[in-house]
Amino acid sequence: MEAAATASHTGQSETAIEGRLLNWRRKQWTKGVITMKSSTGRPSRIYKNPFIHVVKFTTAQKIQVCLMSVTVFPVRFVLGCFFLLLAWLFTFAASFGRSEYVVEPQTWWRRIVDVCIRVIMRTMWFCGGFHWVKIKGQTADPSEAPILTVAPHTSPFDSIACTNTMCSVVSKLDIRHIPIWGTVMSYIRPVFVCRSDPDSRRKTVEEIKRRVTSGAQWPQLMIFPEGLCTNRSGLLLFKAGAFIPGLPVQPVILRYPNKLDTVSWACKGPGPLKILWLTLCQVHNSMEIEYLPVYTPSEEERENPALFANNVRKLMAKALDVPLIDLSFDDRDICLSKGQLGIFNFSSLLEFNQLICRLGQKAAFSSSKMEEEATKARKLQGERLSVESFAQCLGLPVSDTLRQVHSMFDQTEDGNIDYRHYVLALLTVCRPKPKENLKLAFKMYENQEDGNVLEGDLAAILEIMLGVEDMCLSGLFLSLEEDTGKITYDEFCQFLDQHPDFVSDYIRFKDHPRTLCFRRAKKTE
Repeated sequence: MEAAATASHTGQSETAIEGRLLNWRRKQWTKGVITMKSSTGRPSRIYKNPFIHVVKFTTAQKIQVCLMSVTVFPVRFVLGCFFLLLAWLFTFAASFGRSEYVVEPQTWWRRIVDVCIRVIMRTMWFCGGFHWVKIKGQTADPSEAPILTVAPHTSPFDSIACTNTMCSVVSKLDIRHIPIWGTVMSYIRPVFVCRSDPDSRRKTVEEIKRRVTSGAQWPQLMIFPEGLCTNRSGLLLFKAGAFIPGLPVQPVILRYPNKLDTVSWACKGPGPLKILWLTLCQVHNSMEIEYLPVYTPSEEERENPALFANNVRKLMAKALDVPLIDLSFDDRDICLSKGQLGIFNFSSLLEFNQLICRLGQKAAFSSSKMEEEATKARKLQGERLSVESFAQCLGLPVSDTLRQVHSMFDQTEDGNIDYRHYVLALLTVCRPKPKENLKLAFKMYENQEDGNVLEGDLAAILEIMLGVEDMCLSGLFLSLEEDTGKITYDEFCQFLDQHPDFVSDYIRFKDHPRTLCFRRAKKTE
């Protein structure tokens, strides 16, 4: 009798499970709403991420580093420090009392100091293993090309190209405050960029224009138009600063044809001290500097700096035999997104990021600002906004760029959007903190009485945060103790903590990386 009861109970359980599975199969193939649309061919999955560098050693290379760390490295490091201090003494003396804004006539003793500094710096690099630097072509006269555009920007050792010519450079303001090295770099009269200053870009462009149009009064200007270091897998989008003056430029390309790449300093990878250590532990470090012919812009390129920059980039990429990567400094955090709710598909979010940078929305980002935007979105309660109403919400005029942003969220193509979708995308590209963004997202969608978010709304949230389409959450809700079609923020976070492989095991979306095998969540005591 007990067996019959058990069988009956088992049969009912199996029937219930089969019913839920049938419901899941029905729902998982129902096409979801596409909350963001991409209209460009920007990278979706970056298989060779330019912002990540991993150094892989063979056993022989590991043994070499260990041996040289206790023999050659200390000698090279001490000699390098000695020559750097010597260069600092000369640059400090030559810079004393000199104006930062006016070029003074080059006196005979400063010319001697200039030659001495070049010799000292070249000796320092020689002590570091750069025994010879292969140079192809010749540097153009400043009157012919006042700007040198250098790429790819990949390493602290790129400064060899600067000390070799003693050109001025465009550099981060932080370098100025580095003891000793900051004084040496200040000697070549760089244009300093303060990235924390929202007005820095305009000031930098104005200073570049002032210098290159001064009639060769200032030194030749060397610019790394990518704006940050990469792993040399391709050329990023060039910033327009070097091309806005519309003057001829000389492209300069750098190569490090070493068997083991210890020099690359990407956003994610070995830090500068580790790079210095590993590079000094190499028997020899090769470097090539090639000066390409001067590029004179056409009338169209003078009127369009972006076109000018892109054409020079294509020329340099061809000479380097590397691909063009349509990413920029502003895309860095998106491409480095990781974790359970890290971005899976970059295409629409990269395009969105580019557009909001043009609108100035990213520069104005702050936590308090996002709280205000989320509150505003919640009050609208899903009300759909036309492009004019959307512009009014942002406090901006209607422009082509704003229309492009609006169209990205017009999933029904009726000319209206849900403002919450825009706020979610803004959070995702401006603050790479999924858990915090998720909490704010739930506040925009949750029921005020019980704090629950409906399955469809959670799908819309995750679609934007992961950058995917056709999200299906049947696997998640099937695994809950009670499938009510809704969930609170605390319940969802608890599920995430208990299931590290949440994305691969419990949700499905277009172009998912693997076939799903949903599992029923284990009950916790």
